[in-house]
Amino acid sequence: MRDPHVFGANPLDRGERVRRDDTWLGARVRDPASRFLLFWNLNVLLTTDNPVSPAWLPPDRVAGPGITVEPCFLGLRDATAHFAIDVSELDDPITELNLDGLQFEEVRAAGAVLPATDAGIVAQARAQIDWHHRHRFCSVCGSPSNQQRGGQVRKCPDCGAQHFPRTDPVIIVVVSRGDRCILGQSRGRLSRMKMYSALAGFIDQGESIEEAVRREVMEEAGVRVGEVRYHSSQPWPFPSSLMIGCHAEAISTEIQFDEVEMSDVRWVKRADVLLALEGKNPDLNVPAEIAIAHHLIKAWAEGEA
Repeated sequence: MRDPHVFGANPLDRGERVRRDDTWLGARVRDPASRFLLFWNLNVLLTTDNPVSPAWLPPDRVAGPGITVEPCFLGLRDATAHFAIDVSELDDPITELNLDGLQFEEVRAAGAVLPATDAGIVAQARAQIDWHHRHRFCSVCGSPSNQQRGGQVRKCPDCGAQHFPRTDPVIIVVVSRGDRCILGQSRGRLSRMKMYSALAGFIDQGESIEEAVRREVMEEAGVRVGEVRYHSSQPWPFPSSLMIGCHAEAISTEIQFDEVEMSDVRWVKRADVLLALEGKNPDLNVPAEIAIAHHLIKAWAEGEA
């Protein structure tokens, strides 16, 4: 069995049954044994120790004027309730909550240094907090909605509609033929970093994984794909995606890439990819180990695929 990717090793029992009990949840929010993880502008609170870790706080450290957002119940670990709470309403939470010696860190950077289990919890928390911030109003009637079941659902008090946090499935694929694979550079972040990665795109409604792979590769590279093989998956909380990693066999070779979406798409030889993975190819940068793309590319280059 493969080791989980970054953000994919969450150890919490998400407490499906206990979160249905409002009395139990209320008691856990006040329980001195419960632990809270703070987020400010979607950045996570960490210790400054070496190594760093999430800065879990008891409830009395979180109480303060200006915090009106309800905490999200993440789950249980060793019978201890764990919550995440958004303190973005505060101008300076480090000062206002007396958090000297702690720091807020961007979650991508945190995921690169945290232990796998901690990174998994942080991913869940960030995605959930971001979803609640984006979905404060009912999409059916427009009324303000209320958080329920510890953050597992929002319910409209006017029309009764229930809204659940969503995860967007994304295929990401290394397409190969013989000793070459296709890597692309999308316009935007990858282009600015001069980085080449696996091709990726959201799965459309009414579409299978295999269909999405073939469609995205045709749209982005103009290459036809035959066999598609699943490799692994990775939660990606930016804002809330599930990366579904695949390898695929090309049945055509001429590249005609979408110049609106992609700045470049090219065939790359295995030897050049292996050098890039070692950081020894000045002409080719590939994603770091935090991203599933790195592991898909590495698996192909080393023959695992």
